[in-house]
Amino acid sequence: MCIVGRSELIPLIQKYKCIYPFNPNNLDGDGYILTVKYETSLQYLEHKNLISQEIVFTPPNYVAHLTAKSKYGRMGLSFLNAAKVHSGFIGRLALELVNLSNDRKPIVIKGGDPLMHIEFVERIGEPSPYTGEYQFQYMSDDEVAMYIKILEKKFPKLLAKDYLLEASKRRVKV
Repeated sequence: MCIVGRSELIPLIQKYKCIYPFNPNNLDGDGYILTVKYETSLQYLEHKNLISQEIVFTPPNYVAHLTAKSKYGRMGLSFLNAAKVHSGFIGRLALELVNLSNDRKPIVIKGGDPLMHIEFVERIGEPSPYTGEYQFQYMSDDEVAMYIKILEKKFPKLLAKDYLLEASKRRVKV
């Protein structure tokens, strides 16, 4: 298992829409920097979920790992959720944050601000795709349809069409 380098990451993103929308300016070293969908202000000790602007799709032979931009850690923003995106997951990420700043002042994060590094790691073994309740979260009907087509074309035996349609109906909506 190894981190997917930039020369392999770009074709991976283009082939499977692993990051959508994709902005080449957000490539960073061997990863990509995810941005925030909506502006948010967190008061001291306040907990909120920030939604990524980008949809993340982790193909079945990969997992993804997240690390926060140090800029926000230095401000006192703490990230609460696990730093892993499961193989087979498709959706916008809910990034769980709390303001623990020493000066007890609000922290403002603007829509489009870079927030989180994501790196893809190759995995070995049989695929074990994500089938949890957050599949397709915060995606529009058109976005879900686009990814179902990708799965049907590129991974026809991975997930049954009935499962995909049911997951799209019960998803956390935009």
